[in-house]
Amino acid sequence: MARTTPDLLQSADNAVVGEGVRQYIAFTVDTQEYAVDIMSVREIRVWSRATPIPNSEPDVLGVVNLRGTIIPIIDIRARFNQGRTNVTNNHVVVILQVGEKLIGILVDSVSDILTAGPDEIKPLTMQERISGERPMITRVISKEERIVSLIEIDLLTIGRADLAAA
Repeated sequence: MARTTPDLLQSADNAVVGEGVRQYIAFTVDTQEYAVDIMSVREIRVWSRATPIPNSEPDVLGVVNLRGTIIPIIDIRARFNQGRTNVTNNHVVVILQVGEKLIGILVDSVSDILTAGPDEIKPLTMQERISGERPMITRVISKEERIVSLIEIDLLTIGRADLAAA
C-alpha cells in the first residue's frame, strides 16, 4: 500500500538519525530510483496542470501558482534525456528549495524515505557520471541490493537565466 505525503513526512519527523546519517526522499522515474535530501523538500503534491512558458527549455513544463508563489516545474525524465513524460493524474510534483528559489520536479511516484550513513553513499567515477557540463548525479546510495541515484539539487537549474529569476 502506498504511503501518503503526510505519512512520509511524519515518518521523517519521528526518525532517529545518528551522526553523519542523512535522510532522503526517494522517488521513481520510469524504472530508475532517485533521491534528494529531505531537508530540501518543501512539499509533495499531486500533479496539477502547469501554465506553459513560451521559449522555455524543453524540460520545463511551465509554472504553477503555489499559494502566491510562482514555481517552475521541470520534467525530470526529459532533463535526463529519457523523453517527455506523458503526464497523468498519478504523477507527483516534488517542490524543492534550491537556494532562494522553489522548483518543482515532476516524478512518477514518491516511494519512501531512505536513511543512509556515510558508508552507504558512494561517489561515481568519471566514467559512470551522467554526461553534461554539470552532472546532477555524482553519488548513489547503495543499501543491500538497492542503488538510488542522488540528485545534487544545487546543480538543478531551469535554464534561460532560471526563467528570469522565476
